[in-house]
Amino acid sequence: MHASATPLLADSSRPLFEWRWVERNADAILQRLGEHIALTATALGIGLVLSLALATLCLRYRWFYPFVVGAAGALYVIPSLGAFALLVPLLGFSFATSVIPLATYTLLILIRNIVTGVQQVPTEVREAAIGMGFTPRRLLWQVELPLALPVVIAGLRVAAVTTIGLVTVTSLLGKGGLGYFIRAGIQTTIPNPSPIIVGVVLSIALAVLVDLLLWLSERALAPWARRAVR
Repeated sequence: MHASATPLLADSSRPLFEWRWVERNADAILQRLGEHIALTATALGIGLVLSLALATLCLRYRWFYPFVVGAAGALYVIPSLGAFALLVPLLGFSFATSVIPLATYTLLILIRNIVTGVQQVPTEVREAAIGMGFTPRRLLWQVELPLALPVVIAGLRVAAVTTIGLVTVTSLLGKGGLGYFIRAGIQTTIPNPSPIIVGVVLSIALAVLVDLLLWLSERALAPWARRAVR
């Protein structure tokens, strides 16, 4: 009885958060934060490029839209752990194994927002551009997409925050960025809350910062949308 009580006393005496742990692991924290940013940026970049291509096809061939949204929705509902497990036998515990599922989870959000934003462009603006001799491609890239930018960035903000949260799950592949600290804090013999708090707080802070930067970029790139609201 007395022997089993000793670990409990040692565990309860551990403070909730230790700044010394942060000081000792500052280099590792910066490394994992950089890895988290790299995974998020790569997944968002790939997802945005694919979404633009697929949304362009959907706008040109309207019958194609339900099939694309259905496929993107099917990919979106696949559990992240299941998606990673399916890719490990093919690609191993690689960077690509982590990025591919993260990128696919952005498709449904981005494709819907791009198509919706373009469809909301006023008809008179589109007709005026056509009357000026704009080709369908030029109309899309120089008129419709710029006017749809607020809706597109709104979808990108949702996709970015979602991806930042999902990156923590890739710690099971050894590529989890800040999720590494969450897993390490849980798996120690005596649970250590310090790495868990660092992983959670920095993930939330990163999501808030990225969302703020995208919001500011929307205000800078689409000032007419702000004036329209006023």
